Amino acid sequence: MPATQALPETVPVLIAGGGPVGLTLAALLARHGVASLVVEADEGYCTGSRAICISRRSQEILWTAGAGPALAAKALPWTGGRSHWRDREVLHFEMPHEPTQRFAPMVNIQQYHVEAFVHAALQRVPGLCTVAWSSRVTGLRQDAGEVRVDIDGAAGRREVRADYLVACDGGRSTVRDQLGLQFEGTQYEGRYVIVDIVQPTRRPVERLAWFDPPSNPGSTLLMHRQPDDVWRIDYQLRDDEDPDEALKPENILPRVQSHLEMIGETAPWRLLWSSMYNAKCLTLPDYRAGRVLFAGDAAHLVPIFGVRGLNSGLDDAANLAWKLALVLDGGAEPALLDTYSQERVQAARENIAYGAKSTEFMAPPDFGFRLLREATLRLALDEPAVRSLINPRQSAPVAYADSVLNVAEQGPWTSAQAAPGQPAPEALLQGPKGSFHLSQCFGTDFTCLVFGDGPLPHAVADLARHGIAVLDIAPEADVHGQARARYGVPGGKSTAMVLVRPDGYVMGRWHGIDAAPVLACLRGKRITP
Repeated sequence: MPATQALPETVPVLIAGGGPVGLTLAALLARHGVASLVVEADEGYCTGSRAICISRRSQEILWTAGAGPALAAKALPWTGGRSHWRDREVLHFEMPHEPTQRFAPMVNIQQYHVEAFVHAALQRVPGLCTVAWSSRVTGLRQDAGEVRVDIDGAAGRREVRADYLVACDGGRSTVRDQLGLQFEGTQYEGRYVIVDIVQPTRRPVERLAWFDPPSNPGSTLLMHRQPDDVWRIDYQLRDDEDPDEALKPENILPRVQSHLEMIGETAPWRLLWSSMYNAKCLTLPDYRAGRVLFAGDAAHLVPIFGVRGLNSGLDDAANLAWKLALVLDGGAEPALLDTYSQERVQAARENIAYGAKSTEFMAPPDFGFRLLREATLRLALDEPAVRSLINPRQSAPVAYADSVLNVAEQGPWTSAQAAPGQPAPEALLQGPKGSFHLSQCFGTDFTCLVFGDGPLPHAVADLARHGIAVLDIAPEADVHGQARARYGVPGGKSTAMVLVRPDGYVMGRWHGIDAAPVLACLRGKRITP
């Protein structure tokens, strides 16, 4: 069990919930020099695999948080998957990927490893984060100047005063209940048993799905390989099955054994963990309530299909960390925190829309959806054009196209991939010390990408004095031509500047090389990096 430190009396940010989202938020705040207290009701890391698929965007965030090397050494990368109807393959999909990319489109790893890796990163920055295990938030009061939080732990009840409280305490959030806030949305009835087993295998790492397999007639079944010879298996219960009975080992074992035999996995195996799940499409309408903010499952619940749960929570943390840090440092007004809610509520609604479509296919809510799914699967056997309807629509970064932080662009651009509000495109560049990826430059500071063809003007180079990192992407650095093409800079001698936010999103782009519009943009948003 991880060690618990003594509670401080005051702290800039108190984080309720020490799961992957809460710990990652603490680690990202530490990158900005902001101290936090994480309060976690459990005595240590979670049990069972839980969230297992980490997207490319989330891998970037976890590297910024300091957990990257451990994650890369342990996780299993994958690029695609296969779906079957009964005993026949109906879909083989590949997510976009290329040899020069920094990360795989997705990696599999158990959630408890992610929590341990981020917690270890926090321990490498002593003095910036206290983690209180076996402690829980039981009450809160806020006014214009602070939040006073009651915490129950081994030493009894303590009050801690914080400038801001961030609720990362899950779907049954105590903080949300304390404020009387309610989710909006839909909860589906279809239930899945989630099982971890240990069994060695030589199968490639990919997403595997079966609809109505002979091993489990009438069910939908998913499989993912994880580190340490662990299989994660999810299978749907029939409507007439009792969920309490379904979780008993004597009912789990024969269903798992039947499927392993069907696919030819004959090595000995043992059960590690099991749980129950049903899909929910729920969100708060606002993620800010005065000095209290919400992130992860405390803010929204999205279906596991398409793996948007943990990945969207990590995006919450990345979006919120730099804004909180700026406000606490006096570099922005508290109103900047409203943009966190605006952007991430929009993202949640998009994730919910995709998740609902996936859920209606993976766990049809009524006869009509079941009939439509069977027709699609039958057609997919012989009609390639239909197979895209089976695609699970894996998690992808959401664009903030309507964010108030975006700066209107002028003039022609050859690509909309880096328009304001879009996640900054990746590119492999060449520097004095060798190759590096552009995403390695994001995560803490505002970054100005300069596409020039000669020495930088003094005023542009001087942006660093204003707290803006400057990256000169000269032609000799962009050896693959990826950056110029993906950021939409016209060819030839054209010059341009692109401002990227600390969370890796494009804020604005301008033709020519002139520091004035970059500084004017930040002044207009009342931001002083």
